[in-house]
Amino acid sequence: MTREAHLALEVGAQLGEGPVWVERDQALWFTDIKRKKIHRYDPESGDHHSWDTPEQAGFIFPAKSGGYIVGLQSGLHRFDSKKGKFKLLVAVEPGSPDNRLNDGVVDPKGRLWFGTMDDSEKSKTGAYYCFHRGKLTRTNVTSIAITNGPAVSPDGAILYWVDTLRGTISACEIWGDGQLGPSQLVVRIDPREGHPDGPTVDREGAIWISLYSGSEARRYSPAGELLERVRFPVSNITKIAFGGRDLNTAFATTAQHLLSPEKLLREPLAGSLFAFQAGVSGIPTPPIAD
Repeated sequence: MTREAHLALEVGAQLGEGPVWVERDQALWFTDIKRKKIHRYDPESGDHHSWDTPEQAGFIFPAKSGGYIVGLQSGLHRFDSKKGKFKLLVAVEPGSPDNRLNDGVVDPKGRLWFGTMDDSEKSKTGAYYCFHRGKLTRTNVTSIAITNGPAVSPDGAILYWVDTLRGTISACEIWGDGQLGPSQLVVRIDPREGHPDGPTVDREGAIWISLYSGSEARRYSPAGELLERVRFPVSNITKIAFGGRDLNTAFATTAQHLLSPEKLLREPLAGSLFAFQAGVSGIPTPPIAD
């Protein structure tokens, strides 16, 4: 099956990333990494607001204690949206100033899983981390140039992570100590078809993967079977999040990053937020147990 995505919000993101539906706010939040922005979009009212960030921001999630936690280049920061202020919670890789935080997910226990990556997208200096109740743990999934995701199965038992340059989506068990079991390959995507970017898991346990330079998103079974495709009028799809009151609308961030001036002219909607009806609902994102 092939679906078509439609424009939801024209925002011109250089590198849109990290969409998340915040239940308590009934709005979609996402970032623009390269323009150093956080965006909030209410699809019912059409209201859109943005904040400047002091560093590149890869993701934003609600915190159980209130407010939000944002993955800035230097580490995890608490964000007060009313004041537009940021406060460092924990530094991540302070000895690697050329790295930045890229993408993340919150599992059913409120643990934040996220990845770091080389900002120049070349060196294999990235790794995945777990943050839970103030404790930061480096996992055994390391030596990656561009991390994306992770995503978590509905029962919170399996973590899916992406190595974008290798074109792979892998799965591993989540262990109770914040560590991960051995990884198993789920899908390998031919680079001629695009590069796997942010993954998301729906209520049925299927994996949605966005394709950078591929003009589409794909839905795979946990066994790696391609189930359906969604086509976009732009090249760079970065990540999908399920939102709306029933979590049955899929939103997708996109990017202008690395498009030539000629291609930007052919893709005037590049960097916009898109939406489509996926025929399946998503999983609520719990707040981070901070």
